[in-house]
Amino acid sequence: MKFADLKKEGHWPTLFSAFLYFDFSFMMWTMLGPLATEIGESLSSRGFTMSDDQQATLLAIPVLAGAILRLVLGIFVDKIGPKKTAVAAQIIVIATLFLAYMSAESITYNQLLVVALGLGFAGASFAVALPQAGQWYPPRLQGTVLGIAGAGNIGVVIDFLFAPKIAELWGWPSVFLVGGVLSLIVLIAYMFMAKDAPANVYKPNPKKLGDYLKLMRDRDTWWFNLFYAVSFGGFIGFANYMKVYLMNTYQADMSAFGSDIMNESNVKVVAGYFGALCIFAGAMLRPVGGAVADKMGGVKSLYVFFSMIVVFSSLSAFITLPFWAAILVMFLIMANLGMANGAVFQLVPQRFGKDIGVMTGLIGMAGGLGGTALIKTFGWSQGAFDGYTAGFLIFATMVIVALSGISLVKTRWRTTWGAASGAKI
Repeated sequence: MKFADLKKEGHWPTLFSAFLYFDFSFMMWTMLGPLATEIGESLSSRGFTMSDDQQATLLAIPVLAGAILRLVLGIFVDKIGPKKTAVAAQIIVIATLFLAYMSAESITYNQLLVVALGLGFAGASFAVALPQAGQWYPPRLQGTVLGIAGAGNIGVVIDFLFAPKIAELWGWPSVFLVGGVLSLIVLIAYMFMAKDAPANVYKPNPKKLGDYLKLMRDRDTWWFNLFYAVSFGGFIGFANYMKVYLMNTYQADMSAFGSDIMNESNVKVVAGYFGALCIFAGAMLRPVGGAVADKMGGVKSLYVFFSMIVVFSSLSAFITLPFWAAILVMFLIMANLGMANGAVFQLVPQRFGKDIGVMTGLIGMAGGLGGTALIKTFGWSQGAFDGYTAGFLIFATMVIVALSGISLVKTRWRTTWGAASGAKI
């Protein structure tokens, strides 16, 4: 399939605006990650020093809030439509950003937790953008379409590229101001471009609360929750914690590299560049994962992607890697996580096509919970053992559990709903 074919079916402006909305929402959702060091230094100058666990909690709150709110917004997508839901969520995020900017100079740790909670609405955009795009297109294009819409997670790359540099030039509070202005511009563009799919296309009918509870009792819901908790949870967890991980492990290497090669003396900015490089792989390859799954089947694709993640995570756990090798390994971990995200969402619409709104919320919530667990696990690993071996081992173990789950369900899926889906499972 050629990407140009997407213009012949569905609604291209909505697909693009869903990507744009998701992209900038991801920027706001993960904003605290690339600013973690700067915020910590600001609090320390005012007499409050964050522990490893407190730092992990601050970074985990937006992910946790986004996870829970994905379920809430997924319900509203079915009730009032994606567009109205998106506009309301964006207004809350914009208000949070401007309030954070105005109070940043005297903000406390507890107040930052409230800001982190508000940014969770940006993370919940996943439950709006994907169904809004997917409702316009037929089942055979779902892997590619949802891969494009989901590639909005490139926003976290932009965060790591520019947030540390903006903070260096104008102070870290200015990042919130820039984010608020950009989000306002995107909101205006979204309101003009995006449309909800008409009922006679692929739009599901609104469901009652009992329908949601019924889906929670479906065992396939929980399998998809597990797979996405690993794939997206791994991606967003590593993305948020990336700068902290690099600063704690390779600060001296990045300082030397930045001074010698980049003419950049601020190691926090250099850490942002390397973090962006790794996150870029996962963000950009999500559509590739969806397209690969369309061609070879979601199950087989997940086997490949998850196996690679186990190998590279185990390598990071058991071997003390030199700086360049560690960056390469993290790059490959993030690449496979991104492709696994696309593969999972090649399968979801085939199994739950008429419930895609609420299922996106449910599975997205599981992904956010997985990311929260990863951030807290790595914060605990650093605090308890002064390193990340335990964190990588625990994550690799969870991926192995997911691989075992795929082996348990693959035959049933391929011979039941997969056989009737019209897509390769």
